[in-house]
Amino acid sequence: MSDRVRRAVAGGFKDAGRMTAHFVAGYFLLHAFWTYGFTIRPTAGASMVPNLPTFGTAVLISKQHRRGRNIEVGDLVSFDHPMKLGESAIKRVIGMPGDFVLRDTPEKGDGIMLQVPEGHMWVAGDNQSASRDSRMFGPIPLALVRGKVLAQVYPFKDSHWFKNGLQEPEEDLD
Repeated sequence: MSDRVRRAVAGGFKDAGRMTAHFVAGYFLLHAFWTYGFTIRPTAGASMVPNLPTFGTAVLISKQHRRGRNIEVGDLVSFDHPMKLGESAIKRVIGMPGDFVLRDTPEKGDGIMLQVPEGHMWVAGDNQSASRDSRMFGPIPLALVRGKVLAQVYPFKDSHWFKNGLQEPEEDLD
């Protein structure tokens, strides 16, 4: 084999090695992004109408908020459903550890207030008449939180960022 052929073969191995190294690095970056950064997930169900249509939408979820990190009352969160193994849900956070929350739907039930236990949150759907939430299954362990829902990303024409939907009550100074 001539020197020219040997150099061509050796160069091909170097190029293949570089290409493999770039592929492996890209794979690990993508894996880290989807595991610890963000995910996009389709939604279904009527519990969050009008903020999330019943079907045909997808949302961007930040996994930097998993296990309840930096979650605040009013945020939308994705969590592992406590009653349906292998399923997840999206609801609005109504109470964090130590907060007092109304156990039942406002203006229904007996008006009992509960304190959210340490390490848990209280969630509810925006469309309360179609939502199965903490009113049915109680407080959710923060360990079940997959992340904070940041934006609707599909359909593209309806894409938008979610804002914290709860307002602090105004004090009545009378």
